[in-house]
Amino acid sequence: MKKTILTGLRPTGNLHLGHLFGAGQNYVKLQDEYEFFLEIADVQALTDNFNNPEKVRKNVYEITMDLLAIGIDPKKVNIFLQSKIPEIAELTVYYSNLVTVNRLFRNPTVKAEVAQKKELFGNNGESITYGFLGYPVSQAADITALSGEVVPVGDDQLPLLEQCREIVRKFNNIYGETLKEPEAYLSNVTRLKGLDGNEKMGKSLGNAIFLVDSEEVISKKVMAAVTDPSKIKKDDPANPDICMVYYYHKLVTPDSELKNVCSECKAGKRGCVSCKKELINNLCEFLKPIKEKRKQYEDNPKLVKDILDNGTCNAKKKAEDTLRKVKHAMKIDY
Repeated sequence: MKKTILTGLRPTGNLHLGHLFGAGQNYVKLQDEYEFFLEIADVQALTDNFNNPEKVRKNVYEITMDLLAIGIDPKKVNIFLQSKIPEIAELTVYYSNLVTVNRLFRNPTVKAEVAQKKELFGNNGESITYGFLGYPVSQAADITALSGEVVPVGDDQLPLLEQCREIVRKFNNIYGETLKEPEAYLSNVTRLKGLDGNEKMGKSLGNAIFLVDSEEVISKKVMAAVTDPSKIKKDDPANPDICMVYYYHKLVTPDSELKNVCSECKAGKRGCVSCKKELINNLCEFLKPIKEKRKQYEDNPKLVKDILDNGTCNAKKKAEDTLRKVKHAMKIDY
């Protein structure tokens, strides 16, 4: 039997190239190797978007269409909606008794995200909500509800998975062997940098190219990308290794052309404007089949809803089974 793999995405915006190269392409590969559950984590998205529920609701369907467009096969992957699995919420309540507040505050991922959201929680996190602080507990419920044995994560997400593993070990120690302890699946794909050179490409940082971006939007973003600051004139030699335009060329430009980009840049035979225009063209060509496939789903919203409903139904069956075992172990299966 195939092992169960579980991962999730927060519906707070469309997928960008960072999602595609950092996770999406890997999901497409893994869907043939595992029983795959892919969660649209709308409840978790509300932990820091509680005052903008319409944004979350809209992006549930946007992100689902993005996933289908990049090659996620609904016959192989159960795409499901977190809010329609009440068993996850119930498990979250039970697990919350197994984690101290201090342990949650020490979680490196939580600390980093609080620091990024100063405008929401204040400079010292003094206004942090119970829901946000406890979202690692909810993630543990996500994983265990679906009996997730493998969880694809980046290095920055390892503390969250370790929190889940701690919860599982403590539960099993108190109530008997009931839950599976998940393992991390670390991909060798590095995090994609933003167009501004930032180590992280992010929705809120304004440095991302989204899969749905039009040619006009892509052109505007690429023309503002950071290049070698030492290159003043068109025929000045430059260092492509510190140029974000070349960084993106390496993602979408054919190898035969890429060598010319690099050599011409170093020799001062390539201007930044023409290099950016070439990248714009290559990015648009790269995204073209994704957009064409996405258009099919945009024109058939009922199909998207049916895919979500079917995946959610399959996920709920597994979650019901897990909750039944958990309540039996806790002696509350009255």
